[in-house]
Amino acid sequence: MDWLLDTLIKYPSIPIFLTIGLGFYLGKFKYKSFALGTVTSVLLVGVAVGYCINRFAGQPVEIGAPLKSLFFLIFLFAIGYKCGPQFVSAIRGQGIKQVLFAVVVCVLCLVVTWGCAKVMNYNAAMATGLFSGAQTISAVIGVGTDTISSLPDVDAATKKAWIDLIPVCYAVTYVFGTIGSAYLLGNLGPAMLGGLKKVRQQTKEYEQQLNHSTLSTDPAYIVGNRPIVFRAYKVTSDNFATPMTVEQLEDHFSKLGRRIFVERVRPGAAGSEIVGATPSLLIHQGDEIVVSGRHEYVIQDESWIGQEVDDPALLTFNAEKTKVMVTKKAAGQTVDQLRAQPFMYGVMIASISRQGGVPIPVLANTKLMQGDMLEIVGLPQEISAAVAAIGIEEKPTSVTDLVFVSLVIVIGALVGALTLNVHDIPVSLSTSGGALIAGLFFGWWRTRRPSVGIIPEASLWLMQNLGLNMFIAVIGIQSGPTFFSGLEQVGWMFFVMGIIATTVPILISLWIGAKFFKFHPAVNLGCVAGSRTTTASLGAITDSLQSNVPALGYTITYAIGNTLLILMGVAMVLMFI
Repeated sequence: MDWLLDTLIKYPSIPIFLTIGLGFYLGKFKYKSFALGTVTSVLLVGVAVGYCINRFAGQPVEIGAPLKSLFFLIFLFAIGYKCGPQFVSAIRGQGIKQVLFAVVVCVLCLVVTWGCAKVMNYNAAMATGLFSGAQTISAVIGVGTDTISSLPDVDAATKKAWIDLIPVCYAVTYVFGTIGSAYLLGNLGPAMLGGLKKVRQQTKEYEQQLNHSTLSTDPAYIVGNRPIVFRAYKVTSDNFATPMTVEQLEDHFSKLGRRIFVERVRPGAAGSEIVGATPSLLIHQGDEIVVSGRHEYVIQDESWIGQEVDDPALLTFNAEKTKVMVTKKAAGQTVDQLRAQPFMYGVMIASISRQGGVPIPVLANTKLMQGDMLEIVGLPQEISAAVAAIGIEEKPTSVTDLVFVSLVIVIGALVGALTLNVHDIPVSLSTSGGALIAGLFFGWWRTRRPSVGIIPEASLWLMQNLGLNMFIAVIGIQSGPTFFSGLEQVGWMFFVMGIIATTVPILISLWIGAKFFKFHPAVNLGCVAGSRTTTASLGAITDSLQSNVPALGYTITYAIGNTLLILMGVAMVLMFI
């Protein structure tokens, strides 16, 4: 045991990775709709590891300060890079109404938390921890720590005590911040907006309204996650007694409300040369054809065309599925408008995701934003034309542009390190805030310069999750020896203040969204969840309403809220100095 304790103290990387592993493992468990989540699990495991080592070895684990700062900067860059395209597009006009609403919600969160802290006479650390946990914005732990560390008129012992207190306050308030937000927005929110049954009905009607196409009768917009298939048929129906062109056949499908394309034709008997379909190509009885479309529509055409056939040669060809990032070329168009473009002939939209993976319903009137990721399916030549007109193809790669990542973080940190004295109080973004802003700007800039700054989705996930949780693990281990004494210091009323700081902004925001911004109830709920960056709440809302429509209000407000709330962590510290 002595050898193990000595080893853990001598090599601090071991308890850090122990904390990461156990924290991620425990974060997977759920009870009904509740889960602690990875960040809180890592924090609590870190506290336990740090406490136990200090308790049995008689000394804490010493971890160098640069380590946690390094990973926190990586995390903030990744957040900014992910949100950058939507953030910039939103403030430039695509969704300005939701931007203004997110600002209102963030200000409410700050003011209500500040009021609770003032009433209870909390210090800067307690106010920052309350804000971080009640609003479920874990990154505030980091920016609050950085800001406290940079205060010139606070002695080192006080800084250490405050920095150790922030994660304690976060842990006390985060549980209700998560559970309470999910319950309030998933259950009480719909009740406030007219009742769950009524809001569900309104959401279904709104979904139908969004799916009303003025340019096409294609009903395949409703669910974008259905499979696209290619099927071969023998043309034997009397409908082809008079040969018809490929264009005429596709027009027939369109009038039936099905978007189906003819891809290949084998004229006459089996063994004939296979040709690619062109609009003017005639289809005769006895030909074999390959058609593509959504499975539920293609299978309806056997009786009208003829019997389905198994022809390996006819069906052996390259069909491509790829992801393309929407740039300025296509941003602002609805799905309906995009589908009507000539370059979309033969190309189908399988799914749309926003903000690094949030699924967006593929509805006719869903408006595309810069940075959206479309998954499209078609033949290679059709895909090439569509990609060129939509934006940037995201080709699979395992290589991250580390030159870009490193230089952006350097630029951001240097800008953040600049200090402005206001009434003798040093004010700065801090290096962490600078990294966030730099990530936002260069994440958007990459949509204009696609050859620079390539970061695969898996790498971005690792940077975001490992970056934050490595930082949280160090915070937990370092605060472990004093965690329980800090818990006694904040008292049970701190939990009550957390409930107030979580609940009041949500209820007021829902009322403002309905009365002043006139949001649809489903979008209103999504906007509040996004402004407070509570992903768990979005899941509760979509489950409650049985629809993905709330995601239309989540992504823009998430980009704004995630940025403002992190920067407000700096403001919260300065408001109590």
